[in-house]
Formats: sequence, structure tokens, C-alpha cells
Amino acid sequence: MYFTEGSPIADQRVPAGPIETRWDRRRFSARLVNPANRRNRSVIVVGTGLAGGSAAATLGELGYQVKSFCYQDSPRRAHSIAAQGGINAAKNYRNDGDSVHRLFYDTVKGGDFRSRESNVHRLAQVSVEIIDQCVAQGVPFAREYGGLLDTRSFGGAQVSRTFYARGQTGQQLLLGAYQALERQVAAGRVEMHPRTEMLDLIVVDGRARGIVVRDLVSGAVSTHFADAVVLATGGYGNVFHLSTNAKGCNATAIWRAHRRGALFANPCFTQIHPTCIPISGDHQSKLTLMSESLRNDGRVWVPRDRNDTRAPNDIPEADRDYFLERMYPAFGNLVPRDIASRAAKNISDEKRGVYLDFADAIARLGALAVEQRYGNLFEMYQRITGDDPYRTPMRIYPAVHYTMGGLWVDYDLRSTIPGLFVIGEANFSDHGANRLGASALMQGLADGYFVLPGVIGDYLADAPFGPVDDSHPMVADTVSEVRGRVKTLLAVDGDRTVESFHRELGRLMWDECGMERDEAGLRKALERIPELREEFWQRVKVPGTGERLNQELEKAGRVADFFELAELMCVDALHRRESCGGHFRSESQTEDGEALRDDANFSYVAAWEYTGVGRPPVLHKEELVFEHVTPSTRSYA
Repeated sequence: MYFTEGSPIADQRVPAGPIETRWDRRRFSARLVNPANRRNRSVIVVGTGLAGGSAAATLGELGYQVKSFCYQDSPRRAHSIAAQGGINAAKNYRNDGDSVHRLFYDTVKGGDFRSRESNVHRLAQVSVEIIDQCVAQGVPFAREYGGLLDTRSFGGAQVSRTFYARGQTGQQLLLGAYQALERQVAAGRVEMHPRTEMLDLIVVDGRARGIVVRDLVSGAVSTHFADAVVLATGGYGNVFHLSTNAKGCNATAIWRAHRRGALFANPCFTQIHPTCIPISGDHQSKLTLMSESLRNDGRVWVPRDRNDTRAPNDIPEADRDYFLERMYPAFGNLVPRDIASRAAKNISDEKRGVYLDFADAIARLGALAVEQRYGNLFEMYQRITGDDPYRTPMRIYPAVHYTMGGLWVDYDLRSTIPGLFVIGEANFSDHGANRLGASALMQGLADGYFVLPGVIGDYLADAPFGPVDDSHPMVADTVSEVRGRVKTLLAVDGDRTVESFHRELGRLMWDECGMERDEAGLRKALERIPELREEFWQRVKVPGTGERLNQELEKAGRVADFFELAELMCVDALHRRESCGGHFRSESQTEDGEALRDDANFSYVAAWEYTGVGRPPVLHKEELVFEHVTPSTRSYA
């Protein structure tokens, strides 16, 4: 038996009543901490991307004593800086029919009806405030000739609601959050700890009270305590080895919290992005994203003849299949990512890829206009591939990009461990089984600037919770476990590199739990992963010591956690005998090859409880209730 089923779980903090006013009523009902008392309340924020950076800056501005941690050498190196295309907001500046309700509807539908209505509506409602916040910070959003903010379209929407800064939107938004964070560092309200990795969560008397960290330069292991801990550490796409994530992105923080009692929700919901530069060989350690914004003007096609070996510019229009425009005429090239990725996979393969062609856009708009919109992306593509996308079509193929699963949280972003809050991609809450493009930045900044600061006071109103220091038995035990784990990794002294294990695990996950899954493949993975994990602890080679900079040691700890997470992902994918969003079971599809949901049996959040390495996890179901959007078969035709 791969798992057992436990008692159901429910979100007890979401207000009843009209969905349009739930967030306002929750903010009003949440208890406050007066300004004088905030100086005596402490919060740890792990991660400095859009969610973590904005949260630490805002909590510092409110007067809390904040400690901020990142493993990078600077907060502005967080992976949010790599986001390219834009950020959604229901401003309706184009007067094209957008509204808070339409963004809410598009997001629930885009997630294939596997997300909470209340959370998604709040996200849509807060989106309009994010743009005002960022403009006030000086974020250089693109503007039209007259000076008004410009917008463009993204997948799964028929309106232009995506605000952008050329192809560098994540970078500009992160710099806005970073400058706000550094202001609080200078004011003495935020204490910054770069080059520091969280290796465990300290839980004392049932509450999250701190973290155990390792200084990545000196190797020193130490503890930090606070009244609350906020995890903003991003997603776990690097479990697949090859992804668009930065190489340092990992799941250790959320996985350590999961092992301490935080439920992990929907781990099998992973997003495959349709427009990435294809794999070029076994030497690669990561993949490169080409922004979804390119599908505004680029047209996706393949040769009608699968055996056509001509160069793309030599293939005439009559011999081209613009398959997304043919299959989904209402949305064309801007269908959601899961649908576009599956269509590309079904019509081509990793070696051939598909083409993203800008010839029509250049003829219609001119090369200068295309350069102004996408110039840095074209330059990136040319540097990596050697091909000039102004002259020849880009070659693209789907790749792992984002994870919708994460630690389970309620409406207040509280995990199942009191005092542990989880924000941004590290939680599961807003995107269901598939995230729409330009919504990750929206969620990260919504959680950090507005949602968390609005509700964390309700928890901190009960603080202080009593003194905790290194002498406490629970703290000492946690520190001892961390030190023991580091010592064990160094002591194996085997004959295989960490990278070789990571590559083998990633290939297995991509083949059996990637874009398409089936029962036989998932069972095969669940047989092989424990074997590979055991081999890792017997044969891994970690050179050097733990008393100095040791990147192989860092990687080894992260890959060890990936083994355990990968097993849970496969269990979750095996138990969910339906197709929805990014989770596609080949046994559950329509005659046209589209995802076939099973709302009668699987309209719930799967929240998993950790029981030990190699032991069956416990499934807790949170039933999804739809009062404002009726689940239906997604149609983008």
C-alpha cells in the first residue's frame, strides 16, 4: 500500500458570506498588534524573492523585528529575478472587458477547477493594488506613447491585463522589493543574513519558533528564534534536474517543515512551460525559458510532414501546420500552458521541437517594434543557440517551469504548524492544477505586500510565547539532527557524484511523472526511487569538509530531500486517477486527447502527512466547494 487515508481537513479561517467582501471582512476581523507592541514581536522570513522580499520589507515597515535569510550572496539574486513576461492585474486600462471577476474566473478555469474560490478571488482583488504599489516604487513598467501603462495578453485570457517591463519584469519588480527591503535593513528593523541556508525548522511545544541554518561560507551551524516563521522559498521544479529554475532552487526548507508536521498539498501538480529552448545534450544542467509573452506575436508551427528535414525558412506556408491556431481558434497561440505543452508533445518530440516564428509580426509591425517588445529575449536566444530569431524561427519545446503544489495553508496563509506561514510558490493555495502565465509574480507580491501583513497580526496578538534558546531539549535535538545529517553525507565517501544521482532521478521523474503519467510508469518510479535513494546514501561522494564553503555538500543535502519529495509526488500522481491541468494521466483523456477530470471523485485538495522515510504517507482531503464558478470541461476552441 502506497498511502493511507486520514481525517479530512478544512480551511477554518475563510469567512462566509459574499465572496466579493470576504477579504475585507477577514482583514477587519483579524486582531491587530499595536505599534508599540510590534517592536517586541519577531518574525523570521526565509527567502528574498518577490514573496519573501516584499513580506520582510512590509513587516519591517510595520515595526516588527524581522530576520531575513537567503542562500544567495544578495537578496536580489533570488530566482524571481529571472521572470520575464509580466504580472497580471485586473485594471481594465484597455477597456476590453476585464474585471476582478473575470480575472477570478480565468484563474479558476485555468487551474482546471482545482483551486479555492476564496483565495483566487482575493488574489484578483489585490492585483489592482500591486500595480499602484510598484509604480509608486518606481518600477519601470512599459508605457504607451502617451505615457499610460501598457499591457499585453497572456495564455488563458482574451483580454490584455499583463503589465510588463520588456522581458525583464521579474527583475524590475524584485529590485523594487529589494530597495524597500534595504530601506528597512538600514533602519534597523530587518536583519539580513545572506549566504545562509535553512536546514530545519525548530518546533517547540507545537509552535514554529525558529530555524536551524548553516553559514555557506564558514560552514557554521546556528539557530535563530522568533515568534513566527515565514517560508518564501519558491518551488521544487528542480526535482526533475532539468528545469527553467536556477540551479540553486531547492525544496529543503519546505520539505524540512513537512517532516516537522506541515502538510504538503498537491505535490504532483507541476507546470510544463511550452516555450523553452530544447535540450541540446547530456552536458546541460538547466534549461532556459523563452517568455510566454512571445506568443503574443510569435506563431507556433511544425512541418506538416514529420519527416521534413528542410530548414524552417525553406518550408513554404502550405507545408506548415500552425497547430495551436488550428486546434484552438478562439485563443490560438495563447492557450494555457498545460494545453499548449501537451499539444506540442503530441505533435513533435524533444529532438525536433516546434517553431516559434516572428516573420508575420516583423512584416506587420517592423523589426524595430518587435525589438522594443522582445529585444532582450531575442538576444538571449541568439547567444544560447547561435540563431538569429529576426531571421529564422526560434526552436522551442516544453520544459518544467513551476510547481502549483506546496505546503498546505489556510486563508490566513498558516500551515498546519502554528506559527509557520507559507507564501508565494512555496504554498499551494491559488493556482489549482495549472498556473496561468503572469500569475506567479501576482501571487508572490500579493502574499508579501498585502495578504501576510494583513493577517499575521492575528497570530502575533497572542505573543510572546515564552523564551526559547539553544538549551531547550527540542532545539538541541533539532540541531543535533542537522549536524548528524551533514556528518553522514561527508562520511559516505562513495564513488558517485551528487550530480549523477540528481540527473538519474530527474530523468526518471520526467519519463514517469512528467508531462504525461500512467499507472505502470508511476509504479515503476515508486519501485526505483527508494532503490536510488538507498544507493545515494551508500555511494555518494561529497569531497571536502563541512567547516568551509562546500557547494557539493549543499547540493547533496538538497538532492537527498528531492528523493523523498519525488516519492511523494509519484504517490500523489498515482492516487489521483484523473487528468486535470498539469497532471495528465493517459488513462483519463477525451477522444481528442484533452484532460478528462473526475469531479465526482477528485474535486479536493490532497494534503499529505509525513510519517517517515519509506513509510506510507497519510492523505487528508480538503473538499473544494464551487459557488461562483461552475466546474465544466475547459474549452479554448
